[in-house]
Amino acid sequence: MNIPNKDQAFPLEHYKKLCFLKNIIKNPNIIVGDYTYYDDFENVENFEKNVKYHFDFVGDKLIIGKFCMIASDVKFIMNGANHLTDAISTYPFAIFGHDWKDAMQGKIYPQKGDIVIGNDVWIGYNATIMAGITIGDGAIIATNSTVVKDVPPYTIVGGNPAKEVKKRFSDEKIQKLLDMKWWDWELEKITENVQFLTGNEF
Repeated sequence: MNIPNKDQAFPLEHYKKLCFLKNIIKNPNIIVGDYTYYDDFENVENFEKNVKYHFDFVGDKLIIGKFCMIASDVKFIMNGANHLTDAISTYPFAIFGHDWKDAMQGKIYPQKGDIVIGNDVWIGYNATIMAGITIGDGAIIATNSTVVKDVPPYTIVGGNPAKEVKKRFSDEKIQKLLDMKWWDWELEKITENVQFLTGNEF
């Protein structure tokens, strides 16, 4: 078998604008599964630049599963962007120090948790995923969407804020796919079944 190499940064010969993402990520708080690719109009290094407000001292993670497809200009807004929302002012006085340095004493900025992207998820051009969001396996995020709430498995969402467009399959078939977990098969089995995986009979 001649299976594409999951450890190759640039799997398409002579094309440097698509990468297997896990092989170019430097931030240990970004975790990416095998064969997930990122395609960028300019430079794949833009991916980490588009993980916004991802400060080490916050400690939140961006976790992306296997076999995902991420288009150019997709942005992930991490918890470092959060401000107080139940206070009189949302202004971050403390970060400017001096006599304001203790403004956050006894208080904490809101934490919405990690961003978790399932397996076989397609995220379209210029979509934005907000902190704390979970996107289920097999979901599709339409171009220019802003995702502000969790997306169930095998659901297509679009718009700002993103709303459900439709389920990709019946509930029964979705459960069958979730039980199948084809992305966890041995690579040889995946390779033997690519015709099945690109079909719609199951």
